[in-house]
Amino acid sequence: MNRYSFGFWIFVLCAVSASGVFFSWVFYGQPSPLGAVFALFTCVPIIALERGALFPRMYSRLAALSTPYYILATLLVTYVLMYLGSAACRLLLWSLGYLTYESWSEVAVLPPSALFSALGVSAILSFVARVRELLGRDIFSSLLIGRYRKPIEEERVFLFIDLAGSTSFAEEFGDLRAQQLLSALFTTFAQPVRRRNGTIDDYVGDAAIITWPMARGIKNANCVHCVFDILDAIEANSEKWIRKFGQVPRLRAALHGGTIITAEIGVDHHKITYFGDTVNTTARLESLCRTLDAPVLISSDLAKHMDFTGILRAEYLGMHAVRGRGQSLGVMALSRGKPALKLVAKRA
Repeated sequence: MNRYSFGFWIFVLCAVSASGVFFSWVFYGQPSPLGAVFALFTCVPIIALERGALFPRMYSRLAALSTPYYILATLLVTYVLMYLGSAACRLLLWSLGYLTYESWSEVAVLPPSALFSALGVSAILSFVARVRELLGRDIFSSLLIGRYRKPIEEERVFLFIDLAGSTSFAEEFGDLRAQQLLSALFTTFAQPVRRRNGTIDDYVGDAAIITWPMARGIKNANCVHCVFDILDAIEANSEKWIRKFGQVPRLRAALHGGTIITAEIGVDHHKITYFGDTVNTTARLESLCRTLDAPVLISSDLAKHMDFTGILRAEYLGMHAVRGRGQSLGVMALSRGKPALKLVAKRA
């Protein structure tokens, strides 16, 4: 578990416990630690499901449903989890002598008040989870707190990654089949991006734009490892790709980072967007993948912030003119294999 996940779960446990104490104070007249225990047993499994830590395959299938079916299915699943968690909590507290019940049936049966409360909470959680998934996790929280209502200058890492040969695939098999391939491919991106603490910002045609705050992206070379985690995930299911689409997807990816302006724009439709040369340069760098015949490229400006030479092979390809940029950009190709000598010194 990385420190971001660890911090998230510390926050969740504290917030859920506090809500349970508050609930007992409002409805039973006094704050009680038992309220915190009940809240932990009933809420934490639902949050773990939504985060992919509990029954990840089942949640992936739920997330693939259309929104109405997703809400209904998630409502059912979350209610079952809340019911089981509540029953387990009552059984534990009964066995320890903190609660008194006359029979096992009283332990197993959820009171009507708790039933309607569980259904209400389940509906709210499933709706919020769906909106969060539709917008993106980081974007949802940023929109919620208004972080970028006023434009902010910050440093970010960008990864542009697209499907090679998508046009020829569409010409051969049709646009619908091509879209199904892209949908399956973008689904594969989700877990590696989440594991490496990134955010999928947007999908443009056959490309995905992934971003990190600079400190998070360069820490442990998260942004670089994300690319190869995606490639590993595709390779691990190569037989499935061939069986379903007749080929294993080939990707092109480019990494660059620097200063950009982040702002929330729009009136009826709000969006967090990024302005600046860094975004344009990353897009131009991705187009160099074809010219240089290198599937994964990284700018020297970004590479000097990280040390990954003991894991991957890094080949310096020299300075290249990038369309729309006033000066040349140092470019490196990344690949698996015997590590090359360290080509760029890590910034002090």
